[in-house]
Amino acid sequence: MTSRERVLASLNHQQPDRVVVDLSGYRSSGISAIAYPKLRAALGLEPRSVDVYDPVQQLAIVHDDVLDRFGADTIEMGRGFCHEDKWWADWTLPDGTPCRMPVWAQPEQAGPEWILRAPSGRVMARMPEGSLHFDQVYWPFLDGEEDLSRIEALYAEHMWTGVASPPGPSVSGPAELAAGARALRAKTDRAIIGLFGGNLLEMGQFYYRMDNFLMMLAGEPARVHRFLDALVEIHMKNLERFLGAVGPSTDVIVFGDDLGAQTGPQISPRMYREFFKPRHAAMWARAKKLANAKVMLHCCGAVRQLLPDLIDAGLDAINPVQISCRGMDAEGLKRDFGKDLAFWGGGCDTQQILPCGTPAEVRAHVLHQCETLAPGGGFVFQQVHNILANVPPENIIAMYDAVREYDARVRR
Repeated sequence: MTSRERVLASLNHQQPDRVVVDLSGYRSSGISAIAYPKLRAALGLEPRSVDVYDPVQQLAIVHDDVLDRFGADTIEMGRGFCHEDKWWADWTLPDGTPCRMPVWAQPEQAGPEWILRAPSGRVMARMPEGSLHFDQVYWPFLDGEEDLSRIEALYAEHMWTGVASPPGPSVSGPAELAAGARALRAKTDRAIIGLFGGNLLEMGQFYYRMDNFLMMLAGEPARVHRFLDALVEIHMKNLERFLGAVGPSTDVIVFGDDLGAQTGPQISPRMYREFFKPRHAAMWARAKKLANAKVMLHCCGAVRQLLPDLIDAGLDAINPVQISCRGMDAEGLKRDFGKDLAFWGGGCDTQQILPCGTPAEVRAHVLHQCETLAPGGGFVFQQVHNILANVPPENIIAMYDAVREYDARVRR
């Protein structure tokens, strides 16, 4: 199989010729820019420029030689853009590693910390001394302003929508976006992942702050419905424009909404059904009409209780499958939902095992996860969320080599 055939077969719950692997195919399957050059050195590969495509999380673009070494079957659509040096500017990572940041998202030093400013000049994110990522510090509707007609205009003013990854502003319109996506598809057989977003719960948290929006859900439902109605109208318009340009070049479209916490969902199933399920269903149905693509939801945390409704709303795959959370054990998920939902992740725990275990412990854990999740398809191997800065390169290599060891065992 080609990589694209392998990914689509598994998402269709067919057994692929080997386990599908994702490394940096979307923003939550990547690797810290601090960890990346150490991994290249451990693999014996020549040093390459560390390009940080996601300034908020400080994730590195992974080069083809590393993707080939680990058998990666996916690629993010953003890799088709910003190849010229003019789109990059020199910066230094918190550990002193030289890197390049997108020119439109240059952090600014303010004493011992770094800040990111919106086009208006407002500080929208800070990275305190000792931290390795930026935190949102401005919420547009926190202090009384609630002009729903300005939701989209305020995208540039808060961190998660205001700091773009490539292609970002490097494209002037849909025609240029479509051309870049076509060119990428023509030169790779990897499955192409288009990042859309379409966040609902999280957008409320981005605008009102998490505590306020959760209280609104409980105490002011009519107000929440008005906000979400206005938001979905924007999402639908942007979905039409995005997939109108890149739909023919897209295999998987990623939506986002972190609905879970460590011990359970942030919201009850009843609340999900009232506020979010019909809106998710509408967006996902429209995406499937606009493109022959699978719909994936990035959704961290313990969300087992919400899975039946997510499936009913039309979801094809969920990631990163946070197996260390309550109720998210791989055996139970595969048994109860494996016929209807693909698990894109859950391949290696990133809270304890990947950063703190030995290579032998990582290997044993990954083999077990593959034995549990891979049979019958419906599985894409990915560690649970990004590979963080403190992960030893030997553990990263052990993780991906264990996937290939599992494949060899199955073939025997």
